[in-house]
Amino acid sequence: MVHAFPNIKSGGAASTATESGPSVRDAESAYRDLTGVFPEAANIDGDVHFDRHVLASILSLASSEGGSLPARAGLTDTELGDLFSHWFPARGVESCGDHVASVVDADEIEMVRELLLENRSSEGDCGRWLAAMIARRAMEPNHLWEDLGLRDRSELTRLMARHFAPLAGRNDKNMRWKRFIYRMMCENDGFVMCSTPVCSNCADYALCYGAETGTSRVASTAQSPATPAGQTV
Repeated sequence: MVHAFPNIKSGGAASTATESGPSVRDAESAYRDLTGVFPEAANIDGDVHFDRHVLASILSLASSEGGSLPARAGLTDTELGDLFSHWFPARGVESCGDHVASVVDADEIEMVRELLLENRSSEGDCGRWLAAMIARRAMEPNHLWEDLGLRDRSELTRLMARHFAPLAGRNDKNMRWKRFIYRMMCENDGFVMCSTPVCSNCADYALCYGAETGTSRVASTAQSPATPAGQTV
């Protein structure tokens, strides 16, 4: 198992989950240790800064949940080591032979990952890593942007548009991202997920298009940008 940030001092903050579950402070401290700033102060101007913020957010949240960091993040030991070497070279990772068994559906993760890979719009390893990371984090129960450790939904929308543009372009009605991804998986396999042909006539409309309000699981004081009432981003 790869241990999360083994060489980092977190200023006395807890670095593991407690019996009541992982705290925001755990993930927030891990983010600061990776990037040097708190997540709410992250510079996301430009693609490189934005990608670094996204990767740090996912890794920080995954590390706060306990267990195997590669399994929580959706990467192999080798992939995680390469990611750290490229994006966070000052932060080491240790590897040993033991792995915590995953309780998520590996086949489902693979299907989501393949859909994302088929719609990649960026070059290099980052998009490939993100496809695997998003697929794994989509197995968690919250809004997808929350389980990626992002500050709000607009960051997930930007992430999808940057790295998976063909897929993002099809979400022209602003469906919730997790629902949309699964809808695309069903359509690609020739299945119909929805009970009605027109979304506006569906009793579950709010489940697909309702505002994705919530609190960042990493940035304790992050403020979401103002959004007109009734509009999602």
